[in-house]
Amino acid sequence: MLSTLSEFGSRLLLAAALLIARDALALAQQPATDAATQAADAQPEEPNAPVAPEKVEVTPEAEDEQIQKRLTEILRATNWFDDPKLSVREGVVFLEGTADDEQHKAWAGELARNTEGVVAVVNRIEITTPDAFDFAPAREEFEVIVRGVVRSLPLLVVAIVVLLLAWAGARMARFALRRALRRRVQSHLLLEVASRASGILVFLLGLYLVLRISGLSRLAVTVIGGTGLVGLVLGIAFRDITENFLASLFLSLQQPFREGDLVEIAGTTGYVRQLTSRTTVLMALDGNQVQIPNATVFKSVIQNFTSSPNRREDFTVGIGYDDRIPHAQEVALVVLADHPAVLKDPEPWVLVDALSTSTVTLRVYFWLDGSRHSWLKVRSSVIRLVKRALQDAGISLPDEAREVIFPAGVPVRMIEGELRDEPRGDGRAAAARRDGMEAEEVSTRAEADLQSDAEKIETQARQAWSPDQGENLLRRG
Repeated sequence: MLSTLSEFGSRLLLAAALLIARDALALAQQPATDAATQAADAQPEEPNAPVAPEKVEVTPEAEDEQIQKRLTEILRATNWFDDPKLSVREGVVFLEGTADDEQHKAWAGELARNTEGVVAVVNRIEITTPDAFDFAPAREEFEVIVRGVVRSLPLLVVAIVVLLLAWAGARMARFALRRALRRRVQSHLLLEVASRASGILVFLLGLYLVLRISGLSRLAVTVIGGTGLVGLVLGIAFRDITENFLASLFLSLQQPFREGDLVEIAGTTGYVRQLTSRTTVLMALDGNQVQIPNATVFKSVIQNFTSSPNRREDFTVGIGYDDRIPHAQEVALVVLADHPAVLKDPEPWVLVDALSTSTVTLRVYFWLDGSRHSWLKVRSSVIRLVKRALQDAGISLPDEAREVIFPAGVPVRMIEGELRDEPRGDGRAAAARRDGMEAEEVSTRAEADLQSDAEKIETQARQAWSPDQGENLLRRG
């Protein structure tokens, strides 16, 4: 009896010891499990991280073969694993194969662990390290791009058709507007600007439709609305270029001069060669080519010597106080009347201009045809002939800087006799001495001829090199 009780007590103590050991082992494993759970909860999930299902049902009391077949089908369907191998023995799942991501390996373990009838999981899946020269990702991205292009082909075809129609419509609108305004607008530049603007508007409308068809409505509104903003920004950045372009537009409308006209702009005198969208090109009288910005031309005083063929020139001449003014005026008028290059209508003038220290200043006005004669040559010829005529008439031409006039004469006493003063008014002896010293021809060899130099300068301008600045916007004179 005592032996039976002692045996029962020893077994009871052994059972209690086993229970205590089991509880201690459970308590030792619980903190690690809780810590792992908390760490898993604290780690943020990536948006593309695979998530294993909580439970995979097979059939009640699933067999090892059924578990193996079901899990193998699932792993192969994901295409995340290379040659996945799976075996199940007594409810224990053995996973083998390779994967390219640690998350895929963990997902496979969780999948097997949540499968009904699985007791434990042995995850032997290896992670493959990609080679340094692995082009697989690039190939995959390229395939994605190709698939996207293939899917977008119908939309691309429609967009190309709409753009072609918009381009054709822009050309038609440009041609139609140019034809409609050709008789109403004389400015070639304004006609081009208006026609190009209409074409641009039609093309922008087609581009807006393409963007709307593509589903880019916001971008379409931005493009249409940003066109004006871009134009404003470019106008501010290229203010000088814009100013010259607008000035050329107004100059082509107003036409203050034509090609070949002799003008003076900003202190430069020359013949107009061309008016471009940026500059006005002049051939100066000295043979140099001058380019003046159109903004300067538009804001400057323009003297057009060719717009009216008649041109008035003048010069001054001083006579002595003892000479009769009306007589000197008549002598100068006779020269002007006989000169072939001086016009009779308007009539020439010889007016008293000023009373200087020792001379009476006469100003001689005369007109000439600037389209036929050079005013420089005609002026030289007239001055020369007037000077000779006044001297031949006995009219003195004193010099204020070097000559002093004594109307009553200066008595001179000489040792061997007297020298009588010759009257100043009688200039016949002096004229006789000067006879033959000055030519009476209208044009001397030094003055060449009196013809205009426009043709010679035009010939020189055609021989000169000129940068290509666009189409000439002027009508030829």
